Amino acid sequence: MTTSKSSFNILWVQVWVLAAVQGAITLSWLIYNTYLPQLLTQFGFPASFAIGLLVVENALGAVLEPLMGGFSDQTRRWVGTRFPFISVGVILASALFIAIPCFVSLIPPTMILRSLLPITLVAWALAMTIFRSPAICLLGMYSTPAELPLAASIVSLAGGLIGAFRPIANKYILNLGPVLTFAIGSFVLLGAVAALRFVNPPETPVDRHNAQIIEFPLQKLALILGTGFGVAWGIRFLMDVLGKVLKAQLNTDNIDMQMVGIGIAIAVASIPAGMFAVKIGNRQAMLCGICATIPALLMMAFIGVQIPIILLVIAGFSLIVNGVIPFALALVPQRWAGLGIGTYFGGFAAAMSLFGAVFPQPQTITPFLGAVAGAMAFFLAGVCIVVSGISQAPTSAEI
Repeated sequence: MTTSKSSFNILWVQVWVLAAVQGAITLSWLIYNTYLPQLLTQFGFPASFAIGLLVVENALGAVLEPLMGGFSDQTRRWVGTRFPFISVGVILASALFIAIPCFVSLIPPTMILRSLLPITLVAWALAMTIFRSPAICLLGMYSTPAELPLAASIVSLAGGLIGAFRPIANKYILNLGPVLTFAIGSFVLLGAVAALRFVNPPETPVDRHNAQIIEFPLQKLALILGTGFGVAWGIRFLMDVLGKVLKAQLNTDNIDMQMVGIGIAIAVASIPAGMFAVKIGNRQAMLCGICATIPALLMMAFIGVQIPIILLVIAGFSLIVNGVIPFALALVPQRWAGLGIGTYFGGFAAAMSLFGAVFPQPQTITPFLGAVAGAMAFFLAGVCIVVSGISQAPTSAEI
């Protein structure tokens, strides 16, 4: 590849392929979460064991996401590229992903071998953390800083469209059978990353001897961590409140298609959200999204789900979700891009782990409690974003 970023604001081919990688990651987790209870019960574990397993996986991810992102930064500094790190992680994750259904299908669930299934599941989840942050931080190479929100909107669109079908995934994915489904997910992931490696432009070598000494961005990483934590809890409570209020309002337990429609709308809204963020600035756009989402969340709990409230949620939520990757990339020096993205994912994973530990039965959360807690979580993210803008120096020229 000879494409140069100096000729274009955004390298669209690379961005679309990176979006395919994000879509493949989302698909892998969708398959995993769909089949997890079935695989556990088939091997003699209670279905509720999945909750504890996800808590452990997220807790480990909270540590490993920033660690792997930081290791990839060092790999780029010493080797000149992150792809050796990304390739190892993808190959390991793909192999373990295929091994999961084969393990359940081919090995009898004896007392000695039963413990190997949770170990394999956790190993796969950890393998996914090896390459996600190093891969997603490549977005900073594919766009100028000012255009990052628009480039990120394509990545958000791909992940959002696939994730939107989570409510009805059981009806279709389970019919394919675990071996075929996991194999499809594995090969899609391998293919997407192979394509990314092919289109990735030559990276600028880092002069380790003459490199500028940059202070470790601990304070900025703390703000990214807090933002990730707040956004994660905000999303979790928002979707919980939305689902419960819709069920009560429509007097039905089946709101799958409504949730799919809302998820698709949020994914599609990422494109205008990216355009809006480019015009006014990503930090300001995220704050606008938070200022729209908090009152919409509270109104939902008190007056129900109305079309204006849904539109407010879609608009505000898309601004927040689409802005987090550009926010993390803009806040830390390019030298620590992987660590910055990994810290955001780590904060998100820590929040989800803590949520599962604090609320093992989320059905007991009332819409009022969920709305208040969600508003506070988004407010925390907003505070971190505001503080990050104080005395923020440019980082695009830093190594």
